[in-house]
Amino acid sequence: MPFKTIVAIIQSKDDADRVLDCAIPLAIRFQSHLIGVHAEALPVAYTSAVGFPDTEFLQATAEANKERAEALHSACRRRMQGTGLTFDWRSLESFSGDSAHSGIASARCADLVVAAQRNPHAESSATADVDALLYESGRPVLVVPHAGPAGDGSYRRIVIAWNGSREAARAAFDALPLLKEAHRTEIFVIDPPADAEEDAEASGAEIAKALARHGVNVAVASEPSRGRSIDHILQARIADTDADLLVLGAYSHSWLRQLLFGGVTRTVLQSMPVATFMSR
Repeated sequence: MPFKTIVAIIQSKDDADRVLDCAIPLAIRFQSHLIGVHAEALPVAYTSAVGFPDTEFLQATAEANKERAEALHSACRRRMQGTGLTFDWRSLESFSGDSAHSGIASARCADLVVAAQRNPHAESSATADVDALLYESGRPVLVVPHAGPAGDGSYRRIVIAWNGSREAARAAFDALPLLKEAHRTEIFVIDPPADAEEDAEASGAEIAKALARHGVNVAVASEPSRGRSIDHILQARIADTDADLLVLGAYSHSWLRQLLFGGVTRTVLQSMPVATFMSR
């Protein structure tokens, strides 16, 4: 099923261009309706020296928030001119001002969500909490890297990180519209089972056959970890294959384990050098 409704999470001017550079070409290719979502933080009432709320500060903050939201709306509207696509803009307010949290309701009614990877060098308020989208929206999220090529939504060499989990299967089938257009898709298995024929699901053989029936040009590759971290292996594989998209099941381990030990999903959200398509 093509992506007919795409939500673009626009947290700030720092990520707006990178998100739109990916979301608009995708919307053009699939003739999608594009929804831009941006949230501002509700003004916090500070008290003056005499104990009353500082109304001047509240008003100034509200006006600054409105100007910032309108500037982002205008930038998106300019980018959409001449595309022939339908477009909505949703300007929201919340206590956190996080566009990902505020955009969850919109994301749940979309085929695809596009958001920017967290930039470790930017202010925390300048990037959205993509974890919230992955956990709460129930929809696939395409994460655009904060550094390196953002891509134009056209992916030719795709790597699917496969471990036989529910999340990996969800991601693979959610990404079908992109996989069918790719020149080459690789099912990449780390630490494959000793007997691939007996464990065809974990080895990637079964998912490869299923995707091939959809017309995907797919191959299977595997590699032992030998004590290396999964994220480092994935990044090396992406470099070796010159892949421009990683497809990954998000948080396939328990929430507690992720909290205590981090994990591949968190690393991807922080530092993966290519666009990453994630589902949970």
